[in-house]
Amino acid sequence: MTKKTNPVPAEVQPAAGLFGALPRRDFLRYTGAGLALTSLVLTGCDDDDNNEVDPNADTVNVGSGDTGVLNYAYALEQLEAAFYAQVIAGGTGTYFASLGANSAERQILSDLALHEKAHRDFFKNAIPAGSIIKDLAPDFSTIDFNVGRRAAGAPAGTKLGVLDAAMAFEDLGVAAYNGAGRYITNPVNLALAGKIVSVEARHAALIRDLMSYNTFVDNDVVELFTPTGSASTPGVGSGSGLERSKKPSEVIVVANQFLQTGSKLNVSGLG
Repeated sequence: MTKKTNPVPAEVQPAAGLFGALPRRDFLRYTGAGLALTSLVLTGCDDDDNNEVDPNADTVNVGSGDTGVLNYAYALEQLEAAFYAQVIAGGTGTYFASLGANSAERQILSDLALHEKAHRDFFKNAIPAGSIIKDLAPDFSTIDFNVGRRAAGAPAGTKLGVLDAAMAFEDLGVAAYNGAGRYITNPVNLALAGKIVSVEARHAALIRDLMSYNTFVDNDVVELFTPTGSASTPGVGSGSGLERSKKPSEVIVVANQFLQTGSKLNVSGLG
């Protein structure tokens, strides 16, 4: 497959941003061969936990060790896949249906829906059946699928628009993968997580640019480097320039808001 490394044609000027017409982004798709090959990796993961619903039936324990991290990733991919599936299938009155058939935004959302489904199905097929968590039930009652963005200055409690929610999910996914890497002991699994988080970061950048042109990287997701001194002293300044990460205990504060009771996550085994 020929990959397109520039999602925006050269003729699209900055003022048009990503909202001009453009061809479909093949870089957002896995090849079938790649999935088949990578799926062999996780079948040998350590089965160190019995990851079942907690006795109180209110939370799903992802477990610990490599299996716990993989279940944790699977849970987040379930959430993202369910969200984009509802965006696409919402009906004629939804925001997605209002987008032009050839609009960049419609194509991006369509591609992300397919890609997150691929991530979800990959984990579902790769984690050993005796260790994998159940299918989770999402709760998207705080999202308005009929609008793209929540109005500026909207009062607290106003529902998120489609793009607001997409940005929240994609940013959370990147921070979650980065924060969970410390709990992975198998180097093969660590490399796999690195490959997936790099794709999630591309998703996040696209959605952020749809929200506001040229905001694909900002200080809330990257610790931006701020130079000090004269231009003759490069590298002098503050800020690491690294992606910000969140520990599992921080991530579920957000993720659990979009999961029904009985599907909310327990990540106590991940530290």
